[in-house]
Amino acid sequence: MTSHTTVDYNRTTALVVVDVQNDFADPNGSLYVDGGEDVVRVVNTEIARARNAGAYVVYTADWHPETTPHFARDGGIWPVHCVGDSWGAAFHPNLIVDGPVVRKGTAGEDGYSGFSVRDPETGEVSPTGLASQLDRWGIKAIVVCGLATDYCVKATALDGATAGYDVTVLTDAIRAVNLESGDGDQALAEMADAGCLLTE
Repeated sequence: MTSHTTVDYNRTTALVVVDVQNDFADPNGSLYVDGGEDVVRVVNTEIARARNAGAYVVYTADWHPETTPHFARDGGIWPVHCVGDSWGAAFHPNLIVDGPVVRKGTAGEDGYSGFSVRDPETGEVSPTGLASQLDRWGIKAIVVCGLATDYCVKATALDGATAGYDVTVLTDAIRAVNLESGDGDQALAEMADAGCLLTE
């Protein structure tokens, strides 16, 4: 299922770095993704490749209020994580961050996709600023990496495909939560079925 093709970056390509934040990528994080810290080096290499080719780099970040229906203590399913301005919400210290950041979940929404957020009570979906930013740059293709495979990476890739972008997912630069065994593999299958190219 996974191709070994190297991504060809150009000025109509954007590398979308999803949620490489301490709470996910550091073993001390409240929602640590097993192996999450290992993606940082790979992502940094891709950032350099993208920059050298004149491509764009944009970052997404969970940025939650202290109380939100997204959290288990407030009725959701997740431990408290990525509370705005906290250590957990900060990007991993080894990650190269030199582009715009799209924050999601800032008003307590479920913010899985970099493209949209969903009100957990009403179900209303509203856009983040990502699509308008990509459109302003003239982007035709996106390359997705980061955390986590079965949630924010998958949601971002699927929304990107639905929006008409050519989507590539870097499988060696993502890791899965795997709340249920096999969730990561299922996410890869869903992305492939949606037309996303899976490559190392």
